[in-house]
Amino acid sequence: MPELNLTSAPAHLRHGSNIGQPLTRRDGVLKAKGQATYAADNHPPGMLFAVMAVASISRGRVTSLDVTAAKRHPGVIDVMTSNHKPELAIDPEIKTNPFVFRMEVLQSNEVRYANQPIAVVIAETLEAATEGAALLAPRYETLPALVGLDAGESFVPPVVGVGNPTENHRGDVEAGLAAADKRIDAVYETPPQYHNAMEPHAIVAAWDGDSLQIDMPTQGLMLSLARVAELFGIAHDKIHIRSPFLGGGFGSKGLMAGPPVLGIMAAKLVGKPVKLVLRREQMYGPVGHRAPTRQRLRIGTDSEGRLTALDHHARTVSSTFDDFYEPAADASHTLYAAPAIRTSHDAVRVNTGTPLFMRAPGEATGSIALESAIDEMAWACGIDPLAFRLKNYAEVEPITGKPFSSKALRACYEQGAARFGWAKRPLQPRQMRDDAGLLVGWGMGTATFPALMFQAEARAVLRRDGSGAMEIGAHDMGQGAWTALAQIAADELGLDIDHVDFKAGSSDLPDAGIAGGSAHTATAGAAIHSAGAAVIAKLADFATSDERSPLFGAGNAGVIARDGRLIRRDDESRGESYAEILARAGVAEVEARGTGAPNPAAMEEYAMHAHGAVFAEVKVDPELGQVRVTRMVGAFAAGRIVNPRMVQSQLFGGMIWGLSFALHEEAITDRRTGRIMNANLGEYHIPVNADVPPLDVITVEEHDPHVNALGIKGVGEIGITGSAGAVANAVWHATGVRVRRFPIRIEELLK
Repeated sequence: MPELNLTSAPAHLRHGSNIGQPLTRRDGVLKAKGQATYAADNHPPGMLFAVMAVASISRGRVTSLDVTAAKRHPGVIDVMTSNHKPELAIDPEIKTNPFVFRMEVLQSNEVRYANQPIAVVIAETLEAATEGAALLAPRYETLPALVGLDAGESFVPPVVGVGNPTENHRGDVEAGLAAADKRIDAVYETPPQYHNAMEPHAIVAAWDGDSLQIDMPTQGLMLSLARVAELFGIAHDKIHIRSPFLGGGFGSKGLMAGPPVLGIMAAKLVGKPVKLVLRREQMYGPVGHRAPTRQRLRIGTDSEGRLTALDHHARTVSSTFDDFYEPAADASHTLYAAPAIRTSHDAVRVNTGTPLFMRAPGEATGSIALESAIDEMAWACGIDPLAFRLKNYAEVEPITGKPFSSKALRACYEQGAARFGWAKRPLQPRQMRDDAGLLVGWGMGTATFPALMFQAEARAVLRRDGSGAMEIGAHDMGQGAWTALAQIAADELGLDIDHVDFKAGSSDLPDAGIAGGSAHTATAGAAIHSAGAAVIAKLADFATSDERSPLFGAGNAGVIARDGRLIRRDDESRGESYAEILARAGVAEVEARGTGAPNPAAMEEYAMHAHGAVFAEVKVDPELGQVRVTRMVGAFAAGRIVNPRMVQSQLFGGMIWGLSFALHEEAITDRRTGRIMNANLGEYHIPVNADVPPLDVITVEEHDPHVNALGIKGVGEIGITGSAGAVANAVWHATGVRVRRFPIRIEELLK
């Protein structure tokens, strides 16, 4: 491929060159005009509005609700409570598979966390439903709240993340630490963080007998459909979920949560379509979040600065009623070549909604601690942090010994450092100031994220008019999937992208798997690749077996699909159009299905990761302690790049989130009540435009033939994993103060 300037409009290149082009978003005009239909934009005839009433305590039970007062309010139709609700087909406490989590859908009066739904008011208008919910005036029997990482006795969970071992080890860590010339033993803490997607969770549900039409944002159409089917006891083909656009997800919309189920129950109760949209403050509880962690890292090195041991232990929390444990220590599995490594976890239970997947679960929390500790170890050895990482980065995955793309990681280090100007960095802290007298610091962090892939299916069609279609139940939550997947489809069908009808975002299309784990492009793309190859093969069968075709008998030589034509591989002067082949065959269209799935043999032999390196510059007021990030450079190797423009956008987003992790983001819990004190976008701090510096992204060329047929790795989460540590390390370099509790506060720098 020729080098492309990402700031210029893409040239119109022939099909076969769709992959790799920085095309603008296919849905961009709709979004700019406000014509993209999100879930809450749907208003079926006769629709009513539902509003949740939520608990203001975090532990206890509801003793009374003034349902009579709420029902007397003009416009209120009904109030759904634990005593007045449609019955579910199964108990929502039953976990039918590893991707099912318990939810609060008015099955009892027990309160397990603040913001738990305790009733739903259904009314003719949103205002009436909101006012009716306020009139419920709940009374409670309250018990002391369990809050924080020391809320109770710790225990070792059976697994962390999704089935990951709680502990991994290789070699003798204690012996490695004892033999070390230099060692550190440091504790780092990260706070709870909550999803704040621009689009809150929402649902419009309409029953027609035993059939159900749903509009809702979801990262997993088929997972949501299956959960609804089992909860309400209806067949899958009786449910249709539409989710063409998501206003952000970050993992919180991957699995069915309680509030959408309450919307479906409300629609069933009143026999009319119902819309339920969470208010911003209601997002802090029933739809998942990132759990807090306390992480202890012990690291040793020999006299030459090579690692002798790395021990990473993480404590986290889960809810009192379900199990999800942030796999923070797992971040230490994949980067540094210590001969002895141990990662382990323990947990406590608290009165909170169940923590779940949040962008880079485990890797984000674990990497800021790991990268801070590695930086601290480099300083203890008197070695430049980049040189220390180059000395110690792993050539193979440390725990398993499987090979991975370590050369790509080294390239990220080298290219990122060169672009940033790292060679000019003084080793000692507090050595640089700008013209205004502000302290200047430079820091770096290593980025890593597994190259995951799930299972998916796609349907491809070629038509007599020369056009094509690709159908897959894919999800676009803003990352550009509608564009990138359409580019893959166009190349696989041998057509210009403008002649491909790409359909996604609906549960009546083939299953695209879940849009999570930075795996959606690889997963859905592999299915599209397979479906495209299958439909081209069917078309080629028509031509090569037809004596009237110039392609007759070309089966052994093979054919190539290009420009809406099939041509002989050994003689490109011989070929004909799709339209001619289908017309002579007397069919209007030809279709085929294809699947994508991980290759078990490759997974057994290779460790699969994307890599990167992030470099950050901060400026700190020496008197006020105010920190500003002024420059960031990230270099990332993420396999084959389908759309450089979309990839750049995703990496920018990850780097901004890393900045947020280091300096801004924290849910503050009132330890007396267990309530989130800053459950709004005014006080839950995230970076705004003025907080974000100029960002520079390098996509390092990488060809990894083992990850999947297209060589694609994800970019949605890797940008966080190096960025948070880079900012934290830059703050230390500017001030000489090593902060180990995040986000970094001014008072920590002024001690």
